[in-house]
Amino acid sequence: MNKLFLGPALLLIIACTDVTLEHDDNYGAGYISVSEALWPTEHAKPYPFTVPYGEISCGSHPNFGRQVYFEPKGFTDESYIGTPLNKSAVDALNQASMRPNVPYSVKEGADLSEAIEVGLMVCDEHQEMLDSNNNL
Repeated sequence: MNKLFLGPALLLIIACTDVTLEHDDNYGAGYISVSEALWPTEHAKPYPFTVPYGEISCGSHPNFGRQVYFEPKGFTDESYIGTPLNKSAVDALNQASMRPNVPYSVKEGADLSEAIEVGLMVCDEHQEMLDSNNNL
């Protein structure tokens, strides 16, 4: 009879154990998928990218702050460097002597303000998640 209670008790202990986030979680802040078809339903300004699908990502740099990038669909893994959308991203790439290696993806003369705002919201949401996990 004691064996019947031991299994659920161990499961409960494991489920309630604090999860430690890996150090890398403090650097990458996530992404959000965007598309030319859905952009007008959520944003007032025109879709600013030359490709129909992609991701807006956000990261953090200790010297430059929050960085926002755009990566076209198919160019989102770690081997690609996205198109920088804000000054922090440009400065961080310049300091590291790195250049974007994705196909050009911003329309000429496009207003990037809403795309940058979306990327910074991704940063904020990720920071809130980190803060709530640290308080467990």
